[in-house]
Amino acid sequence: MGKGRLEAFSDGVIAIIITIMVLELKAPEGSGFPALAGVLPTFLSYVLSFLYVGIYWNNHHHMLHAATRVSGAVLWANLHLLFWLSLFPFVTAWMNQSRFASAPVAVYGGVLLLAATAYYNLARCLAATNGRDSKLATAFGRDYKGLVSIALYAAGIALSFFNAWAGLAVYVLVAGIWFVPDRRIEKAMG
Repeated sequence: MGKGRLEAFSDGVIAIIITIMVLELKAPEGSGFPALAGVLPTFLSYVLSFLYVGIYWNNHHHMLHAATRVSGAVLWANLHLLFWLSLFPFVTAWMNQSRFASAPVAVYGGVLLLAATAYYNLARCLAATNGRDSKLATAFGRDYKGLVSIALYAAGIALSFFNAWAGLAVYVLVAGIWFVPDRRIEKAMG
């Protein structure tokens, strides 16, 4: 099975997710620069969510570039990832409306955790479909980066119940870890 339709569909869904998130941004009430202070938290959470969607899109692109074929299991694993990514606009908006209360920040982390788990599963499905000796499977190896990210999300969720800002700091840390595209794939393809 070819991978072109999977890439095109995923790109379309991710573009819609970004569009929905940006529609949540509202102009400030006033006309001066001080009015921007009221929308700054909303803007910063949008930036974080946009960054996450961009990270997933970028790494998804690299991963599919390295794959030579996909299977039915890969299609379902990809849909599983897209489902969790599609919840980013909802959890971002809830976090904003609550002014970063503990429960919405923890749920935001839960969506991040489940998206990371779905990405890890998609990588495993692609590696299995392309063969254990494929460049993709070799690039992922045991995927410590993915497993550490999942553990950090779990820690961030737990922290959110005690201090929402500490939980958010963990989420920002994980975004920083993934900001540079996954070089393991580039090395394997190089």
